[in-house]
Amino acid sequence: MRVPLRDRIALAAALLAPLVVALALVPFRTHMTSANLALILVVVVVAVAALGSRAAGVLAALSAAAWFDFFLTRPYQRFTISDGDDITTTFLLLAVGVAVSQLAAHARTLKLVTVTDAAHLAQIHDTASLVQAGASPYAVVDQVREQLVEILGLRSCRFEHGTLLGRHPRLEQDGSVTAGRASRDLEKDGWPGEEIELRASVGGRYLGRFMLLPEPGAVPPPLQTRLVAVSLADHVGAALDTAGPVIDR
Repeated sequence: MRVPLRDRIALAAALLAPLVVALALVPFRTHMTSANLALILVVVVVAVAALGSRAAGVLAALSAAAWFDFFLTRPYQRFTISDGDDITTTFLLLAVGVAVSQLAAHARTLKLVTVTDAAHLAQIHDTASLVQAGASPYAVVDQVREQLVEILGLRSCRFEHGTLLGRHPRLEQDGSVTAGRASRDLEKDGWPGEEIELRASVGGRYLGRFMLLPEPGAVPPPLQTRLVAVSLADHVGAALDTAGPVIDR
C-alpha cells in the first residue's frame, strides 16, 4: 500500500528531528538538568505526532529516548546510563512521548470524524431538499448516484428501476453487507468482488436499486458512511414513490 506523502515526511522527521535537536543540545548538556533536556525533546515528539501518524509519533519517542541516552547522559556517546535519575528520565521521556503520540492521533481522528460527519450531513440535506422541492425523480437518482460514488469510493454506480434480477450481495439497511444469507465481515474480507445491490424502497415496497461497483482492493468505508449511503437511497425511494409501478419485496 502506498504511504501518503505527509506520512512519509512525518516518518523521516521522526527519525531525524530528535537526532538534530539532541546534537544542538550537546553544548548545553552540562548547564541544564536532564529533565529540562528531556522536556525539549518531548516538544519535538509532540510536533512530529501532530504532523504525522501514530506510528510516526511512537518512532519519534523511541528516537528521542535513544539520542537523549547517547548524547545527553553520562557516559556520553554511548548507549549506557550511569546515573539512576537519568535512567528514570529516559524512560519517562519514552513513556510521555508514546502517550502524546496516541493523544495526537486520537485528536486527528476526532477532527476527521467531525469533518466527515458535516460533509455527510450536507449531502443528506441537499438530497432531501431536492426531493421536497419536487425535482424530477431521475434528477434525484443522478445526484445520489454521484454522491454514492464519492462517499463509498466506487469505480462506478448505476441505477436499475423496477427490476430485480440475479442474487447480488446487498448493502442492508443496517449498513452490513450480505452475500446470500450470510453477513460479510467487511473489515476482514473487504468488499465482495462483484456489484453490490443497494435497494431504494419506501414503506417496504421495492422501487429500484443502485448497483455499486467498488474499486479493486478498496477498503470499505466505516459503518457510519455506509449508513449515509442507505439514507441517500431511501430518499431516492421517496422520490420514486409516485413514478411508475412498484414491486413488493
